[in-house]
Amino acid sequence: MSICFTRAGLQTSVQDCGRPGLMHYGIPQGGAADPLAMTLANLILGNVTNNPVIEITLTGPRIEFGCDISIAITGAQFKVTHNGNAVNNFETIQIQRGDTLDFAQLISGARAYIGFSGKMVVPEILGSSATHLISHFGGHRCGAITAGDSIDFCDVRIAKTVRLARKFHLHYAPHPQFRVVSGPDKHLFDDHVIEQFYHTTYAVSAQSNRMGIRLCRSSTSPTTTRNESAFEHMISSGLYPGSIQIPPSTEPIISFVEGQTIGGYPRIAHVIKADLHRLGQLKPHDKVDFHPVGLAQAAQILREKYQRLFELQQSLAIGSKVSLTL
Repeated sequence: MSICFTRAGLQTSVQDCGRPGLMHYGIPQGGAADPLAMTLANLILGNVTNNPVIEITLTGPRIEFGCDISIAITGAQFKVTHNGNAVNNFETIQIQRGDTLDFAQLISGARAYIGFSGKMVVPEILGSSATHLISHFGGHRCGAITAGDSIDFCDVRIAKTVRLARKFHLHYAPHPQFRVVSGPDKHLFDDHVIEQFYHTTYAVSAQSNRMGIRLCRSSTSPTTTRNESAFEHMISSGLYPGSIQIPPSTEPIISFVEGQTIGGYPRIAHVIKADLHRLGQLKPHDKVDFHPVGLAQAAQILREKYQRLFELQQSLAIGSKVSLTL
């Protein structure tokens, strides 16, 4: 029982929730860039939420199926056909042996996820099957999937047909606003620099990757300044996905899922946990704004997001608690 990639796409890989709790060993969490979309794919199929999925970035694959299986597509919206017929995100798609699934034009977002009603036969490294693309370990053959690759499955079953209500769908805008809390190095920036940061619209650079999302100013935006003398004796300290650093170029870098675990650039702000999954749907040239919130408000936003997931869990009559890494 297997699937074969007759076309691989730009950066298609096996992902799950990654390797949390190992950053003190220098190992980033990694895993799905949009873990909420991954979780929804697995919930639709009745899987545990950490069941490995296929992550698709910007351009998608063409897949031939060697077994009967159920799948669900979530995350970015592509034009997708099953045996030549259009299919939708956020619902069960019943696949038969010999069927093909083809991802064409990207419509919105950056990364889509395919969940399966079975388990991919890929090795686990440090408790995870996720591909760490920067360091070349985990997943299928330690890297991105290439044309001609096949992945075997075990414990395959046919899932019941489910279609999520529209209120549970994920939508991605090309100009999102991210809510942030103050970074641990905020005191090193002058007040006017912080104000400027929150009043600047940035664009996502094509140099971004799973390690860091690089941002650029528009030509009309003022240049952010740094008080260099305040940073001369900075000691490298911990980074986490969502940390926003201001390097000497003064153009922000958002630490992403495979980002280094320590860094020496000052951290002006941090994307709140409830918004981290939305970073995975940014693509080059998308515009980005930042909005400051307090810690109490950030915690309330996260509680509301979990509540919505529990509501979904109840609507699908899933017995076990939803486990989610946002």
